[in-house]
Order: sequence, then structure tokens, then C-alpha cells
Amino acid sequence: MDVRTALKNGIARLREAHVASYTLSAELLLLHVLGRNRTWIYAHPEESIAQADEQRFFELIARRIAGEPTQHLTGKQEFWGLEFEVTPDVLIPRPETEHVIEVALDRLAVRELRFGRPNKTDGAGLHIADIGTGSGCIAIALGKELPAAQFVATDISPNALVVAGRNAVRHGVDARIEFVEANLLDRSSVPEMSGELLSARVVGSEPVSGDAPAPPLFDIVVSNPPYIGRHEAETLAREVREHEPEVALYGGEEGYEFYASLIAQAARHLKPGGILVLELGYNTLAAVQPLLDAPDWTNVRVTDDLAGIPRVIAAERTGNV
Repeated sequence: MDVRTALKNGIARLREAHVASYTLSAELLLLHVLGRNRTWIYAHPEESIAQADEQRFFELIARRIAGEPTQHLTGKQEFWGLEFEVTPDVLIPRPETEHVIEVALDRLAVRELRFGRPNKTDGAGLHIADIGTGSGCIAIALGKELPAAQFVATDISPNALVVAGRNAVRHGVDARIEFVEANLLDRSSVPEMSGELLSARVVGSEPVSGDAPAPPLFDIVVSNPPYIGRHEAETLAREVREHEPEVALYGGEEGYEFYASLIAQAARHLKPGGILVLELGYNTLAAVQPLLDAPDWTNVRVTDDLAGIPRVIAAERTGNV
């Protein structure tokens, strides 16, 4: 069988099974099996495919029809122009989450301009927390954009942190990101977060001792928290509902329950003038925005995605940097 015939048959099988984005899925699976790029496939339509590769391709097509995400079958997903390893232990990065990167960088530039300082284009001196890091895509993308910044990336899933660690190594930012198993920013949930890691190693201050209040640690806190309501589970695509980690999907029965704790913890851990950037779920703005209508926060702004849906909310911690 040649390339053209294999691709045509793969597309037809996915289309008949009503698989979303069937052409793209077939292309990606064939690229994965052959180890080629899209240009090569369309430039060599009559190239013969080895029987073993043909068999493997149609096995993957069958698994896609059965509901497995294409990204789990190929083991990768592009985000912010970077290729990330993905497994069933992490949420598959979505294009909408790239707005978190854009807003964080924009808010940082605007803040420096407002205070009459040059933009910290390399991130020198910045300490950033990525809460619920999953694959590590947000922290790593920001790490590439801010090559002198330091990061802490937390997740409640140790398996997700293993994947994130491998992605950090792949993109050469592992020396600047501390991956920590924790529930949001809850220092008490993990012993090593109570002192040395977040105080000495990240900020350079003395470790916190006894019951003394911890000093503010971060210049920026970013997060794509779980924001789907459990009552919405049946409305999700099969590949999402059955194959992506529940802990990364569901934010409670309504979907917005995580935000209150996350915003309260960010208020304690952000430096004065520090920036908070949160991804929003569909229809969560009405529940989340009032949480930032408090003395702790100023300059609250909402950014829509390309579909016109409120996707990111950002605010600054009250006070001057």
C-alpha cells in the first residue's frame, strides 16, 4: 500500500466513525508511524509503506475510533510552538491555554512600564509559580520566553510531575524549574515546601522557622486549574471524559470551586505588585470575578479567546513592587 492509499483509507474510516477532525487525526497518526513530516507525505504520495507500518497505522486508527485521543496515540502535542510529551497522566495542552502565556507576558511588560522601569525581557530576578502544572506546558513556555526567571511548578499528581520533568529536560529549562507535589500552593501539604524549597532555594531568603508567617515569594502566579463541573461530564467528548485525568478536569460539582482557594493562596504568596493570571472555564467568569473584587487585588482584567469566550482573568496584588 502506498502513502496516498493509506491516508485516504484512514481518513475514510475515521469519518465513517464520526471522529472529530478526522483528516488531521489520520495525518498525525501516519506521520507518527512513518517518522516523517507533512511535507514529505504529500510530496511522496506513491511511496510504498512497509507492511509493518501499514498494520501499525490501522491499529492506531482503530484505537482512535475506540475513543483514545490522537495525542495519547502519538505521545505528543504542540503548544506555544514547542512539542510536549503527553500521557494519560496529564491534561492535553489546548491552544486556548496559550492566552495565559500571552497575558502573563503582557501584564509583566505593562507593569514595568507603569513603574518607569525597563521591561524584564529575560525575566532576571523574577520568581514564578505555575499551579497545577500538568505537562509543564505553561511553566516551560514561560521559561523559554523568560530565560533568566526561576519557577516553582506544583501538581497534586506525582505521575504528572514526572511527565512535566521530562518535558523540562527536553526544552532545556529543567535547571530553573522546581517541580513540587502539592495541592495548589498549600505549603503544609508537602514538608519540603514549608521552608527551604520555596524560601531559600527559590527566593534566596532564610528558611521559614516555627510559626512565623512566610514572606511573599512570587512575582507571578499562573494557573490553568480544573474548571469543569462534574455535572457536565456527560457533555464532554468521549476522548476527554474517558481518557484524560479527572483530577485535572473537574473543579467540583459546579466547576469553579478551586478558584477561591487558589486566589486566597496567591494573595498570601504574591509580592506587592505581583501578577495573578488564571485560565477560566466556560461560564465561570461570573463566579470567579467577584473573588478578585477585594482590597488584595487591583487592575483586574479579562481576556477573551478567539471565539469571544472569556478565557483569562488577571489581577495585581495591591501595593508597589
